[in-house]
Amino acid sequence: MEVELSMDELADILGEKLELPRIEPKGNKNIEMEKNRYSGLAPVGPEGLRNFKASYKKALRRYVSSGIYNPENPVIVPIRRDFQYRSSKKVTKPQAKAVVIYMMDVSGSMGDEQKQIVRLESFWINTWLKRHYKGLETRFIIHDAAAKEVDEDTFFKTSESGGTLISSAYKLCQQIIEKDYPINEWNIYPFHFSDGDNWSGEDTRLCTKLLKEFFLPKTNMFCYGQVESKYGSGQFLKDLQKEFGSDERIICSQIESRDKILDSIKDFLGKGR
Repeated sequence: MEVELSMDELADILGEKLELPRIEPKGNKNIEMEKNRYSGLAPVGPEGLRNFKASYKKALRRYVSSGIYNPENPVIVPIRRDFQYRSSKKVTKPQAKAVVIYMMDVSGSMGDEQKQIVRLESFWINTWLKRHYKGLETRFIIHDAAAKEVDEDTFFKTSESGGTLISSAYKLCQQIIEKDYPINEWNIYPFHFSDGDNWSGEDTRLCTKLLKEFFLPKTNMFCYGQVESKYGSGQFLKDLQKEFGSDERIICSQIESRDKILDSIKDFLGKGR
């Protein structure tokens, strides 16, 4: 069987077990969230939305109009043509300003498979959030030993190599936030993906310092996803877990393979933070 599905429909299928971030009212509103409002009745629909009272009333009218209603034995049995279902229409509800900043490690230890996993996961996170938040802003950063901001197309296609200084991405992300997204006006969600191989322990300490002093106090949630790589040490995830423990402001997810992408997305978006 061949079917045609839009990206929005695919995002809805993907998101059956996901929840939207709790974006808070800040500054001037510029995002609209789509919601279903049940405001009418229809003759068809899923059984879970059948309106029993309306179906009974329609069956009663049929009994009375056909002359088969018996007041002495007022048993009404609705048939298929009597069924009424709650129908919905999409309404837009203004929300608040929000930006998602994606950072991806493109260093030499990140092979093609690892980069593809990151691109797939970032793409579906981006598709899911944009499906529900019209007007959501996104920014994209790639890094090896140095970081640079790129457009969305470059982020999903670029292939570079070199050493790794994770702090370069965090510093650039901080600059972007400080320049364009005042924390009293914006909900801010940074996502960083890497294989966990950093150039030095000193740079990792700088990263944790930036997280403690800037990102965790000033963003809604910081997400770190680590892909498995035979060339990477994977140490950065262990350092974050040791340093921040169960701090709910930072969410760490280990992405072992393509099969684990959905599990990782659930780690990030499964609790509505």
